[in-house]
Amino acid sequence: MSAQKNTITLLISCPDQPGIVAAVSRFVFEHNGNILESDQYSTNQPDCIFFMRLSFAEESFRLQPSELKDKFRPIAEQFQMQWNVRYSRERKRAGILVSKYDHCLIDLLWRWKSGELPMDIPFILSNHPNLEPLAKMYNVPYYYFPVQKATRAADEQRMLDFIGDQVDFLVLARYMQILEPFFVEAFPQRIINIHHSFLPAFVGASPYNQAFKRGVKIIGATAHYVTNNLDEGPIIAQDVIHCNHRDLTDDLVRKGSDVERRVLAEAVRLHIADRVLIYENKTLVF
Repeated sequence: MSAQKNTITLLISCPDQPGIVAAVSRFVFEHNGNILESDQYSTNQPDCIFFMRLSFAEESFRLQPSELKDKFRPIAEQFQMQWNVRYSRERKRAGILVSKYDHCLIDLLWRWKSGELPMDIPFILSNHPNLEPLAKMYNVPYYYFPVQKATRAADEQRMLDFIGDQVDFLVLARYMQILEPFFVEAFPQRIINIHHSFLPAFVGASPYNQAFKRGVKIIGATAHYVTNNLDEGPIIAQDVIHCNHRDLTDDLVRKGSDVERRVLAEAVRLHIADRVLIYENKTLVF
């Protein structure tokens, strides 16, 4: 694995107007920063919202984190920016939730162990004990939190109490439970789910059965941020695979499983690299 330099990334959204790119670039230049990537996008009329992701080398940059925030604040106020600054050396912490299906978890753990997903995994939580041996193979703590329909709210509150501030975001690696609103609201725009269909087609349970009955010629998977509207959160990544009239439901599940794990891994990669900005119920992926 090749070594990569530490970077600082600015994520910006604000009303569009002339001079934004110039002001941000000048700020980096004046403090000896070397810009490595710069991406911009502006929405159409009537709102005209400007989005920017700018990444520059930390090595030569002269400002410490607290100084950067203080000195950039006047620019942010001038252009009415909503903004965040991220340092690549500060690895994000991801908690993984899973049920019985193991393919997405296996893929995430393999990519994490190989260094492809530079993040920390403090724990894996599950409503079933089945996948604990897999977690032990990778030396990741595994905790069994059973969830019952009659006590779902209390069960999820126990999970939330356990999670606390241990993680920066959560990954639902085929966690087959609908989260309570209070749980989702504790991690706004920080829960990534993989849904085993090409949304908005086949929302909810048993999408492969729905796809088989409909006789579709492609199936897919969708990684999205979780909201309190089932399977309707901002989409991060999607992909498809072809199928035909000979494919039974089991064939669709087999083909779809491969797409699911690739799409989920890509969504996690984009999230930890700070390449996703949310606008309304959509994402901009830089």
